[in-house]
Amino acid sequence: MRVTLARPSELGAPELNRWRALQESEPGFDNPFLSPEFTVIVGGLRDMVRVAVLYDGPEIVGFFPFERHPLGIGKPVAAGLTDAQGLVHAKGVEIDPHRLIRQCGLSVYEFDHLVACQPLLDERHERHPSPIIDLRDGYESYTGFLREHSGKTYKTTLAKSRKLQREVGEVRHDYAITGAEPLHTLLAWKTDQYRRTGRTDRFAHQWIVELVERLLATRTESFAGVLDMVYADGRPVAGHFGLRTRTTLAGWFPAYDTRFAKYSPGLIHHLAMAERAAESGIETIDMGRGQKEYKEKLKNGEFQVAEGRVATAGPAAGIHWLMRVPARRTRALVLANPVLHRTADRTLKTLGRLRTARS
Repeated sequence: MRVTLARPSELGAPELNRWRALQESEPGFDNPFLSPEFTVIVGGLRDMVRVAVLYDGPEIVGFFPFERHPLGIGKPVAAGLTDAQGLVHAKGVEIDPHRLIRQCGLSVYEFDHLVACQPLLDERHERHPSPIIDLRDGYESYTGFLREHSGKTYKTTLAKSRKLQREVGEVRHDYAITGAEPLHTLLAWKTDQYRRTGRTDRFAHQWIVELVERLLATRTESFAGVLDMVYADGRPVAGHFGLRTRTTLAGWFPAYDTRFAKYSPGLIHHLAMAERAAESGIETIDMGRGQKEYKEKLKNGEFQVAEGRVATAGPAAGIHWLMRVPARRTRALVLANPVLHRTADRTLKTLGRLRTARS
């Protein structure tokens, strides 16, 4: 196995085409965060992005995109934002993860959404569910599942959609739109949500705003940014920005106007999005790891993603362990315990209200 390192911009058409071919040959890699376009676009904004190209003789057998941080700490591309991480590689190829990390000049590679089919994965790594909306049998089959398993939620959402139309005005849904104005409306809602819930505002970082804008402007058969919005009487009510491959839509940034909260606009939007996505050939909407009430109500399946690290022996790996691993385990404990999770969530929301009141 031979490994060469390159900046994403240095990959030519043969390498990018090979990457796409490997990705499409394995269902476990069918996620836009693993697509070459995503790495290339992030690489245009983040100088630490690199791609390890894996060769078996003259043949390319894999691609490993990563970010190289100080002390040789490796992270996924756009770390902290992505819901699918890992290598894209040929079936049957043998890859020694520790040797790969060394060949990349890394002391550690840490991850929190590592997909299946990964040589980086072992039994020590923590597994977490990633809820999905499975549309392979069509939207009608999906809504049939909801009527049977989440009947109250489904009926209530339809009733609230009708109520929204009666009380506010005609409800319409625009799917796969490209306008800058609805995108920035959505990002403003998301910023407000982060502040209200005590979370860090991702869009306070200009590079993330520019990343979303560049992704929205990207549109090919195998990869695109997808923006959609629900309107009532011509006013935007709820929306979402995500990414797609040919058959998978990755849920990423959903948000809504809190003035319409009593109508459950997020649920109205997700049902509308699922219907239009199915019509466009999407077979799976990956809502991403995380225990959110709306995901539990809407899911009809789930994937598994892993959290952990691959490390080589050395002082940098030891420092990284002390800085990251105990905190990660504490966080996992809180998330796994409903009482602790609710307490932490209430605390964050209280901090968010205080922060909003001061601004």
